[in-house]
Amino acid sequence: MGDRHYPDGTLLGRARVPGFDHPRIVTVRNDELIDITVMGFALVRDIAESGRAAEHVRTAPGVSLGSVDAVLANSVALDASKPSLLSPIDMQAIKASGVTFVVSLLERVIEEQARGDKARADSLRGEILELIGMDLSELVPGSATAMKVKDALIAKGVWSQYLEVGIGPDAEIFTKGQPMSSVGYGAEVGLHPVSSWNNPEPEVALLVTSKGEIIGATLGNDVNLRDVEGRSALLLGKAKDNNASASLGPFIRLFDGDFTLETVKQSEIALRVEGQDGFVLEGHSSMNQISRTPESLVAATIGGHHQYPDGLVLYLGTMFAPVKDRDGVGKGFTHKLGDVVSISTSELGTLSNTVNLSTKCPPWTYGASHLLRDLAQANLL
Repeated sequence: MGDRHYPDGTLLGRARVPGFDHPRIVTVRNDELIDITVMGFALVRDIAESGRAAEHVRTAPGVSLGSVDAVLANSVALDASKPSLLSPIDMQAIKASGVTFVVSLLERVIEEQARGDKARADSLRGEILELIGMDLSELVPGSATAMKVKDALIAKGVWSQYLEVGIGPDAEIFTKGQPMSSVGYGAEVGLHPVSSWNNPEPEVALLVTSKGEIIGATLGNDVNLRDVEGRSALLLGKAKDNNASASLGPFIRLFDGDFTLETVKQSEIALRVEGQDGFVLEGHSSMNQISRTPESLVAATIGGHHQYPDGLVLYLGTMFAPVKDRDGVGKGFTHKLGDVVSISTSELGTLSNTVNLSTKCPPWTYGASHLLRDLAQANLL
């Protein structure tokens, strides 16, 4: 990939293009962004549901919108006279799974026990690690061994709702946002203004059809309010679903002969946060450390118990939990406005966003009804 923010492969995305009221469907060929919007395939949803998504994207006729690098740059600068990228999905439900890595599990337990008090987090971290006394990453959730660990922790009085979904039989699956609400590469990502302890969550997100078939992947930032979620599990909606709190991109990479779900399972995800105060935070997340398989998480989301006729994207969770002190010893990490968050893998490229308050990010005003009306008026449905 070199210094490029996008990978090779069969890429699918959406762009805002001058002269059009509706988003355009795009791909990448020879380092140029190609508009492949045509009747019947004017939605990412329709391409995904066609049963031949990768073939269509590779062979569809198209028109160049210029170099991908120029469009990526303008996705930050936002000159309305030039194309810019949007989130690469449209009608899909936006779902997420949580507590799928042992490090994430530990930090969620700390959040619950500390109840939003950052000062207690460091001492709790050491106490809980000593109490657990084994590597939870070796446990198969729901297994007999996992249930023995559960019983031991209950006996010691530290069983947690996070441990339940981390090693218990049922995965945590929640709604991250509504269809059309996610933001893309270069956009601002939003923090609810009530939060004073929050962090990025660098993740892989899967593109899943209405039949439950996994056909591609992209990068995601599942922006999280640690203090709000730590106060109560019933505040998960407030902690997770706010204006501009779900970022995806830069493109969906569709599965083909060179890129498969097995590739995703071996991905190494890099995170870099650069603050205007000079603070830099770096971390890595290895998908091969996930405790629940991507297939099992998808099966927990869609099936006979729940259908998604327009398909979905599913954030797979993160093992990265930032604990590096930012404003003093023991104060831990939290975002500051203006932070630039970059999430990268060699297989999926780089997703970069700038942190702002949800109340200051551009409001979400273009929904499914607007999109369908615009496509109908353009005779693309």
